[in-house]
Amino acid sequence: MKSLLNNYSRKIVLLILCITLFSTVLSAQTKLLSWNIENIGKSKSNQEIAFIANTVRDFDIIAIQEVVAGYGGAQAVARLADELNRKGAKWDYVISDPTSSSAYKTERYAYIWKTNKIKKIGQAWLEKKYNLEIDREPYYCTFQYENKQFTVVNFHAITKSKQPETEIKYFKFLPAVYPTLNLIFAGDFNCPQSHTVFNPLKKMGYRSVLINQKTSLKRDCIMNECLASEYDNMFYNSARVTVKNYGVVPFYQKFNSLKEARTISDHIPIWAEIVLN
Repeated sequence: MKSLLNNYSRKIVLLILCITLFSTVLSAQTKLLSWNIENIGKSKSNQEIAFIANTVRDFDIIAIQEVVAGYGGAQAVARLADELNRKGAKWDYVISDPTSSSAYKTERYAYIWKTNKIKKIGQAWLEKKYNLEIDREPYYCTFQYENKQFTVVNFHAITKSKQPETEIKYFKFLPAVYPTLNLIFAGDFNCPQSHTVFNPLKKMGYRSVLINQKTSLKRDCIMNECLASEYDNMFYNSARVTVKNYGVVPFYQKFNSLKEARTISDHIPIWAEIVLN
């Protein structure tokens, strides 16, 4: 009888340990979303800002590309954060200075995050070492979830016709430039993950979240195909990050036409649910 009780006790203890471990794994998950919100600035109406807020509200960190560099861009991000704050959770945001590209191409980046779950560490910054080689230099921000930190590298490449691989090739140097940081590259690369320019990162253990997933919108849907190109993605160090789930948000399906949807953006959001190892 005593032996049976001991066995039963051991099983109970083991079950409690398993439940505790499982709960810890679940609690360590962070939802990161990246979105090129085309020309987010004063042209976005309050109704459009509200639609964007409803689209991203269930995520923890939002990395935004293509914030208008001039008047209205920073204000639009503030409007979006304010709209999110009205929906229950508390959000904060940070906006980059204009990138050091030509006046026609320059823009800002932004991050918005849930403050009850995510803590921003230090100051966010635009890439300094390769700002001349990379037209719209990436925008870094380090976040902490529970006791673990990671740094999102927010990026918008030059257009495909300008050969974005000529600047993406410098990304292979960034892990060595920031050896203590757990880098997660996110944004609009205007280039598919299958391109050889990403091979050096892949050899370092980086993986893309999405494979063969188109993320830009066509002008019109053709045979129910509404997406054009495989441009947006995230790349993470597989030794330091585990992706538990991922996907895209096909927001355009809520509109009667792609013309209407493109008033929000010509790209769809991408996301990943990550666990920090």
